Amino acid sequence: MRIVVDAMGGDQAPGSPVRAALQFAGSHPEIHLMLVGQRECLQPLLPSTLPNNFQVLHASEVITGNEEPVHAVRRKPNSSLVTAARMVKEGQAEVMLSAGSTGALVASGLLIIGRLPGISRPALAPVLPTLTGGRLLLLDAGATMDADAGNLLQYAHMGALYSRHVLGVEQPRVALLNVGEEPGKGNHVTKQAYSLFEQANFQFTGNLESRELLEGRADVLVCDGFVGNVVLKAVEGLGLGMFRLLREAMTQSLHTKLAAAVLKPSLQSLRNRFDYSEVGGAPFLGVNGGCIKAHGSSNERAWFTALEQSLLFVRQGVLQKMGERLQTTL
Repeated sequence: MRIVVDAMGGDQAPGSPVRAALQFAGSHPEIHLMLVGQRECLQPLLPSTLPNNFQVLHASEVITGNEEPVHAVRRKPNSSLVTAARMVKEGQAEVMLSAGSTGALVASGLLIIGRLPGISRPALAPVLPTLTGGRLLLLDAGATMDADAGNLLQYAHMGALYSRHVLGVEQPRVALLNVGEEPGKGNHVTKQAYSLFEQANFQFTGNLESRELLEGRADVLVCDGFVGNVVLKAVEGLGLGMFRLLREAMTQSLHTKLAAAVLKPSLQSLRNRFDYSEVGGAPFLGVNGGCIKAHGSSNERAWFTALEQSLLFVRQGVLQKMGERLQTTL
């Protein structure tokens, strides 16, 4: 089993991905882990003797976040991100992991790895923590801005499979993000998608309004990439803002500081429930190979969690199961 890591992507690269990869290789001797990046940047971070299941591959270029994704992928064939995608395409690795530019990862997935047969629009699927302690798979979160009802149906099938085999939900509940709960709500795309979902062989629980997003009423939430990306960033921004306001309120006076000291364990537990480093990365579902996007701010813990997620993706045969499901439903 082979995992390739783009060591140059993300705010804390290459330090965090290198340390996490070394730790992961040490705890999983059965896998072969390949680190791709500029050798001169990686070498000072590596021990003199590498684990037997650990390999470093040189990639002379790096794609930055301010580059136009498609042009960057085409202009920089020797970048760490493109090299990792090419290794998946050529069968040198089963899954790739990167915290670099989301747009470039999506472009690499489409242009280099390619789509699964029958898939017209792959989807980016981040995992959100819910208020009930569960996890919500949201797709699409930005890979395709304009999706039709057929695309949404494919997202639902892929999301249900991923939720079951990677997130461990036995019977995933699939919902459609909409402006109201009634079947007749929404635009022509969501109305048509609702009818398709009702006839599908997954557990469809109906429409879900955005205010109920984190209430734990669904395990898989389907929408187009424009709406999904807005929702994802709104939730992330709201969470960061609330914790900042709470911290400010707890440090205003001696009394609030004393209260904060008493509440610190509970507040830390609450923060951990919504810590992105504990939920892994966002799989790019619908491409013909394992492709996972880690959070751009991933620290060592987040990288390790994303590596565990990558391993589970391969062990559970998600790609094969997805292909089989799509062949029987499309």
